[in-house]
Amino acid sequence: MDDLMKEHARFANKASFSKTQDSMQQVLAALEKARADIVANPNGTPLHITKAKSGIKSSFDVANSNLKDVNSASKSYEKALNKVWKLPVDDDEEDALASQSYLINRAIAMHLLREGQFDVASTFFREANEASTINGHSGIKSPNPRTDKQELSWEIKSERLQAQFAEMYHILDELKNKQNLDPAITWATNHSEQLESRGSNLEFELCRLRFVSLFLGYDGNGNFEGDVDMDADDTGYPASVLRAATYAREAFAPFQDRYMADIHKLVGAMAYWQNMPDSPYADLFSPYAAWDDVCSSFTREFCSLLGLSPSSPLFIACTAGSIALPILSKVRSIMRTKRTEWTTQEELPVEIPLPPDYMFHSIFVCPVSKEQATDANPPKMMPCGHVICYESLKSISKNARFKCPYCPAESHPKEAKSVYL
Repeated sequence: MDDLMKEHARFANKASFSKTQDSMQQVLAALEKARADIVANPNGTPLHITKAKSGIKSSFDVANSNLKDVNSASKSYEKALNKVWKLPVDDDEEDALASQSYLINRAIAMHLLREGQFDVASTFFREANEASTINGHSGIKSPNPRTDKQELSWEIKSERLQAQFAEMYHILDELKNKQNLDPAITWATNHSEQLESRGSNLEFELCRLRFVSLFLGYDGNGNFEGDVDMDADDTGYPASVLRAATYAREAFAPFQDRYMADIHKLVGAMAYWQNMPDSPYADLFSPYAAWDDVCSSFTREFCSLLGLSPSSPLFIACTAGSIALPILSKVRSIMRTKRTEWTTQEELPVEIPLPPDYMFHSIFVCPVSKEQATDANPPKMMPCGHVICYESLKSISKNARFKCPYCPAESHPKEAKSVYL
């Protein structure tokens, strides 16, 4: 992997077309100058052409040299990639996605939209569909749209997603670069019911961050209005603290039932305005990490309301694949050497050490059989609230009333409900 990172750094340094672009600009400039000179003095045409040829040749030499460096770096990087990640493929192996290229194209298009690369996404969408017309594959659209009556036309869906992600990136730009909370608070207020139904803390987090910003002397839009020790009022408190108190009375009222303990801490901390860094509430009034947390929370909630994951599935798949491929490649070579086969269909032959953030599916292990639940053996909850797997339920009950193995309650197998994790 270290060799690959070195090749990646080398490729990043070498794979630049800036010199080529500059050389082409010089060629265009030389041609335009020659044309202007010929128009001004037609009798000197041979001389003007000779002068232009000299400059153009040197510019092309620089461009070709740059392209050779890029090509050499690209080949070295490709070799390094193949050395680390290239898996042996049998000629008789079937590519599971060969007949569903539209799914890969959709994943790429969705990733570009999620990353805010709207122009690139539009170009990719258009060229993928043009290629499908020429080569006969399915482009981005499903080849059998009747199988999913809820599927929208991708032209319409992509336009909607582009507008929604454009809004998200505008709000994130205001948060990250301008520390302006207004657009995010407005969005959270407009979607308050949906966020509340999800149990989201975003709306309160935004209001809390505005309170902290006002307390520290900011106006809530990233503009510093003065130090907390300045502009003291007749009450003995600085103007910034008084502004924060006024905002707290207005903004925190709707959150009293759910966040009363947090509100008490924020308001009570006002008594320590003279020495906040040494107070027990210093962590609450350190906004630097809070801005990153709010941006992450906003991205997560915005995507959730769209029915999407907060991270790009394509990015996750590529990252997880890059971690798993070297391990699977080694397992594959061992299996070839020992002439063994991979006999289990529903699990990998070895453990893949993925990061904790990539653990998306909860695992239920039956307390009776000590086996992991599967689609064929799902978890079942009895009326008493205890959960065991379906096979254990059948074994214990024998299709009659039975006693729960963990409490005295009795029930019938028909009363058990499926549990979805």
